[in-house]
Amino acid sequence: MKLLKENGRLCLLLLSLLVSAPSLAADIFVSPNGDDSNDGTEVRPYKTLRIALRHARNLRRLADPSVKGGIFIHVAKGTYSLHEPLYVRPEDSGTEDSPTVIMGDEAVLSGGVQVKGWKRQGKFLVADTPEFNGNLIDFRQLYINGKKAVRARDVINFDDMQHILSLDKPKQIIYVRATPIIKALAKSYAAKDYALRHAPAEMVLHEMWCVANLRIKNITIQGDSAAVTFHQPESTIQFEHPWPSPMVNTKPFVTEDGRTLNLNSAFYLINHPALLDTPGEWYHDVRNHKVYYYPLKGETIKEAIAPALETLIEVGGTPDRLVRNVRFCGLSFMHTTWMRPTTDGHVPLQAGMFMYEGYKLRPQTQRPDRNNKLDNQGFLGRPASAVTVSYASSVDFDGCRFLQLGSSGLDYVEGTQGGTVSNCDFTEIAGNGIVAGSFSPSAFETHLPYDPQDRRTICNNLMIVNNMVHNVSTEDWGTLGICCGYVSGCIIAHNEIWDVSYSGINLGWGWTQSVNAMRGNEVYRNYIHHYARHMYDCAGIYTLSAQPKTYILENVVEKIYKPIYAHDPNHWFYLYCDEGSSFITVQDNWTESEKFLRNANGPCNIWENNGPQVNDSIRENAGVKRSLDIKNLRRVLQTKKPKK
Repeated sequence: MKLLKENGRLCLLLLSLLVSAPSLAADIFVSPNGDDSNDGTEVRPYKTLRIALRHARNLRRLADPSVKGGIFIHVAKGTYSLHEPLYVRPEDSGTEDSPTVIMGDEAVLSGGVQVKGWKRQGKFLVADTPEFNGNLIDFRQLYINGKKAVRARDVINFDDMQHILSLDKPKQIIYVRATPIIKALAKSYAAKDYALRHAPAEMVLHEMWCVANLRIKNITIQGDSAAVTFHQPESTIQFEHPWPSPMVNTKPFVTEDGRTLNLNSAFYLINHPALLDTPGEWYHDVRNHKVYYYPLKGETIKEAIAPALETLIEVGGTPDRLVRNVRFCGLSFMHTTWMRPTTDGHVPLQAGMFMYEGYKLRPQTQRPDRNNKLDNQGFLGRPASAVTVSYASSVDFDGCRFLQLGSSGLDYVEGTQGGTVSNCDFTEIAGNGIVAGSFSPSAFETHLPYDPQDRRTICNNLMIVNNMVHNVSTEDWGTLGICCGYVSGCIIAHNEIWDVSYSGINLGWGWTQSVNAMRGNEVYRNYIHHYARHMYDCAGIYTLSAQPKTYILENVVEKIYKPIYAHDPNHWFYLYCDEGSSFITVQDNWTESEKFLRNANGPCNIWENNGPQVNDSIRENAGVKRSLDIKNLRRVLQTKKPKK
């Protein structure tokens, strides 16, 4: 963390030296104490980034001589609460010699709203639902005195989660034990007008490599068990799609130390007043417009923030007019939400990409080339992100922080050329830390090889270098530290990734050996440790599909978690080339043992010198490094590729 801060400060120092010389650049200033009627000078700063960016746009439009060396928007220390995303468009573009730089010194862009007026009510503190842009809001996270509070749930320790008993797929029912808390919820659901007075509770269901958020429609006690049904659309998606699926009727597993584990899928319950029973928890009574918090012993609320926006910054051009040469330095992005699980449920296929529709194919479909037969179809959506970049060239983030976010952190969605993410810190994020590339358009069946004729839609030549990614995937457990789909020429190097719920790095999509948009990617000298906190069928580095001239070199992977509710306690790996992986070189990676998987791979993969015997210099050189020459890293990697 200290190293990233130093690198970020170095970035700001170099930029400040660049703009200190007269007539080299235009400077625009923003301050929490500013006013948008000001002129944006250091003594009369603007209040919002929106107006500062408009000022910069006008300087470009008028070809003002001051922009010769670039435009630098200085964002002063403080919190800037946004009412809508900051839209960065092609008109905001710079050039290679005259970039547009938005630079902050401990400046926070927040999508949150304060929850005020807390009053004691028995053991709880209670406040009115906050307003945002004139409307009452709902939210899935709450931050009390700078820390994330726990949304009311039935277990404190996830090791204590219950396990399902059985499924009735035709009737769309999950059967569970009729525990006291299940009986309490069933009683409340049976009360007159309950559905009108309270939002549904949720079951968060563990499914192999994903979790599903299922909004409970009803609970019926049937002797020692209870039948749980769910709202649409997630109910039909949950019971029709085959992968991933809940584990049921599995044999108990005996561990090496003699413990007997229940491998039926585990679950926990959230969002019901009966679950608000532990200090540090909160519950939003959305129908009655009240927020309840159970304070810790001796705790008073100095600040409470509920996220309201899903996206803080949206960088977006078109295939014919890209946003070019824009840099973000030293900013913090905080307090976003993602409300689809509340409104529609959330049933992911993998990596947090949720299904609009998913179902079995009978008979199975024969695919071209050497691919396995296709046994299911799926059409996917993409979770929200705090910052998105689409149809852009050389849009960079350096020394930024992404934290306390309700879904993904930073997402290079599609149509991007170049761009560097460096020296950034990604933490306290509910979903993926960094996302890049297509994961199949929503109208494109996700198992088909994505290879569009218009190559401008591909994410090309992105560099993700020297970042710390930790304590991410905290709610959507099937997400990752760094998650890349259909990308080309992407470099993922010298990052440190830890405390993730599933895998560290995902590279690839599609489950296919067929030619597709991916090629020429490199995963180099990353340090991945303490991964798979909650999910298995995982790895430190995981690949899918054909990726010609792709290299996974000199990475270090160690220290996997051992969750007792993993669907298969042995099904974890350090390196994992999954279905369709082809034309990939995996070489000189240090791992604690040779626990690797090559599942349904295609041709021309090369595995050489991976495991604990790899030279110690590999361990010493992996991870975040001071004074890393990022600019020349691509050239350096050319010399590292095995000559074959």
